[in-house]
Parts: sequence; C-alpha cells; structure tokens
Amino acid sequence: MALTLPRVSRTRLAVTAAATAVLAVGAPAAYASLDTDTHASGTTTTTQVSRGDAYTETRLLFGTERPHGGPDVTDKQFMKFIDDEVTPSFPDGLTVQDGRGQWRDSNGKIERERSYELILLYPTSQAHKRDALIEDIRKDYVKEYAQDSVARLDDRVRVDF
Repeated sequence: MALTLPRVSRTRLAVTAAATAVLAVGAPAAYASLDTDTHASGTTTTTQVSRGDAYTETRLLFGTERPHGGPDVTDKQFMKFIDDEVTPSFPDGLTVQDGRGQWRDSNGKIERERSYELILLYPTSQAHKRDALIEDIRKDYVKEYAQDSVARLDDRVRVDF
C-alpha cells in the first residue's frame, strides 16, 4: 500500500529539503570567506589578523614561607632580590604581583602561603639567551631563601607597545 501525501505537504517537504541542502553547503563557505581576501586580480588569499611582535611571556611564582622553618621572605627582601637579581637581566621592564598560593607538599599536606608572581616579556628571538638568565634567577631564589622550587610558566604571545 503506497502512502500518498497531500500536495501541500509534498511541496513543504521539497522546500525544506532544498533549504537544508543550501544551508549545509553554504554555511562552511560563508565561514571560510571570513578568513579570506579576494584581490582585484581574482586571486584569494587567507589572512590572519595579528597585531604586535612575537614575544615570550615567562611567569615565575615565588613562595615566601621557608619549608624548613625560619621567617617568611618579607616584601623588602623580595624587592631587593628583584633589584639585585632580576632587573640587571631584564632592565626593559617587568611586573610583580602579590598573590596567595597553595600546593601539596611531599607529605601530602596542603600548604598555603603569600607569594609573588613575576612576569617577564622578551622577544621570542631572544628566548634561548633569556632562558639561562631565568634559570639563574630561579636557582638564586631557591638557594637564598631556602625554597623547594620556583614555578615557571612560558607562553608565546603577540605584544604591541
């Protein structure tokens, strides 16, 4: 037994199917055109908007409590460390932010402490040279203030001053 649809329903079904096909084919092309430029010559190129220059952003996280006891690192001590150990290697600028951190120690205990975040920006072309300077900063802080470690995060960014 054949099922027959009324003429209006068949027309709606055909229009709906055609609209769906146009959308399925046209949507990806429309989105792709957002990333392309068509030149007067008829050639099409893909463009990506990027502003600024290639830089590396390094963030260092410094704790202030001494794991084996002793007084916490003070603001005055930390800023002296920045002046003496960091600024000579990064004289063009840096940012220091106050923070509160927590981490799990080797015994499984959650430790909370006042901390500092140091943000350094430098041209990516200098990353190899700057890496050694940053590692010296980390080692010096660990040694001078009896720390277990100084965390380091690196990311490539675009910078426009």
